[in-house]
Amino acid sequence: MPDIPNYLTGYETKYADNPREAAIKWFREAKYGLFLHYGLYSLLGRHEWVQLREKIPVAEYAKLADQFTAEGFDAETIAQTAKACEFRYINLTTRHHDSFCLFGSAETSFSSTNAPCGRDLVKELAEACDRHGLGLCLYYSHGRDWKHPHAPNNDWGGRARPEYDPHEPTYATGDDHDLQIYLDFCTAQITELLENYGPVAAIWLDGIAVPASGDKNRFRCQELYDYIHSKQPQVLVSYKQGLLGTEDFQAPEHKAIEATGKPMEICTAMCPGPEGKSVSWGYLEAGKGHHLNADQVWDVLRTARERNCNLLLNSGPLPDGSLDHEDIPVLEEVGRRIREQGFPE
Repeated sequence: MPDIPNYLTGYETKYADNPREAAIKWFREAKYGLFLHYGLYSLLGRHEWVQLREKIPVAEYAKLADQFTAEGFDAETIAQTAKACEFRYINLTTRHHDSFCLFGSAETSFSSTNAPCGRDLVKELAEACDRHGLGLCLYYSHGRDWKHPHAPNNDWGGRARPEYDPHEPTYATGDDHDLQIYLDFCTAQITELLENYGPVAAIWLDGIAVPASGDKNRFRCQELYDYIHSKQPQVLVSYKQGLLGTEDFQAPEHKAIEATGKPMEICTAMCPGPEGKSVSWGYLEAGKGHHLNADQVWDVLRTARERNCNLLLNSGPLPDGSLDHEDIPVLEEVGRRIREQGFPE
């Protein structure tokens, strides 16, 4: 038998025949994943889209990196908690729309390794997930970037950039704009994620509204998918609800979409915001006291399972990187119910 990633233990026979088919079978049977949105936006506690919503200038927003210590981010505790709560995999935002990376990258200095944190958080979590047999899924913002000069501008649609007035001087425009420079940047970073952190369960792409709003072929996503599959035979690819239809699984927000026969994962958040408004994936200070309780999570999980979907449940870590104390007892209670009753069907 070939060497097999720890999270695929039990799928050895199928893995020897077809690693990706083994991973798809594992994914269907995993049912429950923990989503972690963590980054510079967490420090402000005003939604992960705070840069766009408040039109914070690029240079001013970048100064948040000087405060990013992540002293509470403990990958071992996160993995242990996920295991105890019956999650089967963890998905971490390696790089959100603000372009700040939680890993060391040769492509940019805008990362946790160059902040006061001085650590590669993706590496730490990858090692912890491997120790505990959890699948590691890596979120990567592909269609939307608010820092890179050659990322899509607002004339591409899909709320690509903040509406700065005056115009952000670092953004390339007109004939100076070259999307391929940005796509090469993305491919290089995804290469780093696939080469430096051991077996990856999934590359989870975000920002679909931008390529979907125009000529999606300009983003050359099929080339990217094929490249990802060539780097690790078991890795799965998603692009939210599906950009091309050739993704390995679909990952719509909050509710299922029309079934295509592919695995489907509903992603939703523990923090719907005050009075059910302004769902936030990143830490939201105003959301305190408004998070889902155990019965609400159980209902969401039941709804997902009724549609034969996985549930990817997000908890936005606190500014220091520790798991939100409001969510931990709720997730532990849901884990207890899963152990005692099984998944709701």
